[in-house]
Amino acid sequence: MFDFVNRKKTIVQIVLFIALLPFLFWGLESYQGMSGASSIATVNGEEISRQEYEQALHNQQENLRNMLGDNFDASMLDNPQARMAALENLIQQKILRHEAAGVGLTVLDSRITSEIQNISLFHEDDKFSYERYRELLQRQGISPAIFEARLAADLMRQQLVEGVSSSVIISKSVADKVATLSETTYEINRATINPEQYLEQIEPDEEAIQTYYDSHQQDFILPERVRVEYAVLSLDELAKQELVSDEEIKTYFDERQDEFSRAEERKASHILMLVPADATEEQKASIKDKIEQVLEQIKQEPEAFSELAKELSEDPGSAKMGGDLGFFARGSMVKEFEDAVFAMQPDEISEVIETPFGFHIIKLTAVKDAGTADFDEVEDVIKQMLQRHKVAERFGELSEDFSNIVYEQGDTLQPVAQLFNLTLQQSDWIDRRAKEPSALANERVLQAIFSDSAIKDRYNTEAIEIAPDTLVSARVLEHRPESMQSVELVKGEIIAALKQQFAIEAAEKDGEQKLAELQAGETDNTLKWGEATEISYLHKKGGEEEILHAMFRTNVEKLPAYTGLKNRDGGFDLIRINQVKVPTTEESASQHDILTTQLQQVYSREELGAYLAGLRQRYDVEITSLEEEDD
Repeated sequence: MFDFVNRKKTIVQIVLFIALLPFLFWGLESYQGMSGASSIATVNGEEISRQEYEQALHNQQENLRNMLGDNFDASMLDNPQARMAALENLIQQKILRHEAAGVGLTVLDSRITSEIQNISLFHEDDKFSYERYRELLQRQGISPAIFEARLAADLMRQQLVEGVSSSVIISKSVADKVATLSETTYEINRATINPEQYLEQIEPDEEAIQTYYDSHQQDFILPERVRVEYAVLSLDELAKQELVSDEEIKTYFDERQDEFSRAEERKASHILMLVPADATEEQKASIKDKIEQVLEQIKQEPEAFSELAKELSEDPGSAKMGGDLGFFARGSMVKEFEDAVFAMQPDEISEVIETPFGFHIIKLTAVKDAGTADFDEVEDVIKQMLQRHKVAERFGELSEDFSNIVYEQGDTLQPVAQLFNLTLQQSDWIDRRAKEPSALANERVLQAIFSDSAIKDRYNTEAIEIAPDTLVSARVLEHRPESMQSVELVKGEIIAALKQQFAIEAAEKDGEQKLAELQAGETDNTLKWGEATEISYLHKKGGEEEILHAMFRTNVEKLPAYTGLKNRDGGFDLIRINQVKVPTTEESASQHDILTTQLQQVYSREELGAYLAGLRQRYDVEITSLEEEDD
């Protein structure tokens, strides 16, 4: 977490700013000059233009691309649900702006000024720069007046939302009861009745098999499938074929020495103990005391730093590497951390450093002085950059040629393969929900492949953009229509499913019977109880929440008490409650403020959701059509 977020601090700020752009740079005022733009929805008579909607879609895609990097897949947003979500977000923004204005909310000029001055991207040397502010707005083609008007509207909406959220009040008695319940600790043993022990006893008969087949026919339908060949035109792949001379590479390096200079970089390791944002001063002091004890241990055994980082650091990204954060330059980490690192000497271990994340112990492990990269170090990078640049200049023309040829010579992909030196690839059998190969796992591509012209006439699909600067066209080689598998063909699958189903039912029935006997005071020596463990809601682990809910409903006045429940694996867990430790009032008081805040957040979200749903019903919202976009 810490190593990723801080290394990417500048990128994260830019992503957050880009996410803000559609709301700040695309306000009502920005659209007053869009006469004649088609609208796709209206909110109380105010139109949402297609251009506004498409800009929101574009920003949604770019935000996700920046967040996921190489893992981004454009097909994730290329579906009706994602497009409708973008439109609903625009509708909600319009409704909230109308409502805020309707209830008379206003924003003082001083508040707007303060908010603008606090946006870090408008800063130079940690201070607000009007020149930078004006320059960034100018790049977006937005005047300060429009930006500030939109910001004012956003702040009004924020006031409205905060007003609803802050109206929720959690009483002290409710918070105290929840605190007591959450800190109550149960000592339990568990005995599990697994369905596997019944499998060998079960042999489904022919009637059961046929009944299952008849009632689950949808499970045995083989979907319509095709096998295709396809061609992918990619800027990156074409760039690899582009010729670049050694002279061009050397000339670029000699003329742009400043591009290859590097700032001083330092390599550090750290041990982090996180401090929650809502931690009390007492909790914060306790965490600091804990890490200071670790520091004393490191001072006695400096060579143990790496092992202690693996064991104790709460930064999962670096802990597994002994706290190693790799090399980084100034501007990559939060200020407090960075100032400490760049003031240290190699192999020096810092005192405890506090940052917004928590408390750190830092070890400086290496230093790379500032300088200029050698030609050999950057030769390949320059070559790839020049190759890509050359192809990018004419990629628009190349993609148009690709599109025209797959259309004009629609019964074969060989011409484009030869012209662009592409390798024609063939898929295995795929259906309409195929996830592989990635070039075909795109909603628009799959729709085209399963169209009548592609299946019946065996024409090439149109050239479809599946990612920036990447086009694909496919041609169906073989087609198999949807078909039902016979009962004999799927008999083995049905028998396995029935045996598992009957075994789960047997385990549950047996478990409930044994539970009833235990609750009646009988003893069952066949049960194998596990070791005693302590669980509580405050410190629950995965899978324990259902057990806690079962125990909350159990009468524990007389111990041992018993309860039971079906587990996630289909078995039945018997729970023996040996001891219940209820916290004193003083012990539960320490959690009161934290739980009150958490309850406030939960109820506030519910209240806000209900409020927004109510607003949606009160306002006249009409969605004209998304068909043009969906087509």
